Amino acid sequence: MIDRPIWTIEQLETASKQAIEVFRLQRMQEPLEAYLEAFDDYQGIVEDLLETTVDLTDLDSTALNILTDSKLRHAFRYIAGPPVSDDDLKTIAEAVLSVGRLKADPEMVRRIVDVILAGLDRRRFPWIAERREPTEPERNAAVLASAALMAMRKVETSRRNIEKDKQEERVEAVLIQAGFEKVPTRSVETLPQAPGPGQFCRESLFSDRKADFIIGLWDQRTMPVECKVSNSSTNSVKRLNNDASRKAETWRRDFGDRNVVPAAILSGVYKVHNLENAQTRGLTLFWAHDLQNFLEWIESTRNS
Repeated sequence: MIDRPIWTIEQLETASKQAIEVFRLQRMQEPLEAYLEAFDDYQGIVEDLLETTVDLTDLDSTALNILTDSKLRHAFRYIAGPPVSDDDLKTIAEAVLSVGRLKADPEMVRRIVDVILAGLDRRRFPWIAERREPTEPERNAAVLASAALMAMRKVETSRRNIEKDKQEERVEAVLIQAGFEKVPTRSVETLPQAPGPGQFCRESLFSDRKADFIIGLWDQRTMPVECKVSNSSTNSVKRLNNDASRKAETWRRDFGDRNVVPAAILSGVYKVHNLENAQTRGLTLFWAHDLQNFLEWIESTRNS
């Protein structure tokens, strides 16, 4: 069987620079409208939150109304610095965020409010700690800063999801152009359940971890593939090393090194030493800007 490609440091550096350049071009070409639309929406929601709570000074009588309104709760989470996620609230406040449970448990509502207020951004809302009413400029500044923070987070999340979707669509397109057959999504607990040679399926459970693609190589091996988009070198640790590499280790352990070739198709920004780490842990690396290389290696398994 042909060995998986192992890239040198120089090759990883070259590919990484090319990926960053593609990333830069995409960012420069993105329209501003998505951010501005989100900003306008969130500006109105933050204003509603401040009006409902009398500039956050009356949370005792308004907390339930805020937490049972999805838009107001979203804005309320963002008065903390940094914002508190719904998942954090569930853990830290031991909360269940369904409307029924919130209405039935006033003590839980109090815990949620206390968790968020404990992280209150005192730069945006200085009047709360000083126990006074805000000035008009303070109030306007708090609304604008909060709306900008919420809009930025929404656009970042939307970007990542859209880019990942586009990457997966491109991978599927090139596989079909190369003659691969798309087969139904499935749960693969044993290798005979995986797509056969020349077949692939989209997001499926491979052992106990999901893969974006499962590809049947021509030499009877199976290639689970993760598509990863990173917008910063810091973010790349989470997406590549803590997620894709960990999955690769699980798949190799569960199915055997000789039977599977875990791979990731990357776009965006990655540090070379993180790429080296992922490769050492058994993850085969390809790049979204060079899918021809990906196809050529798959094609090479015909002759092994």
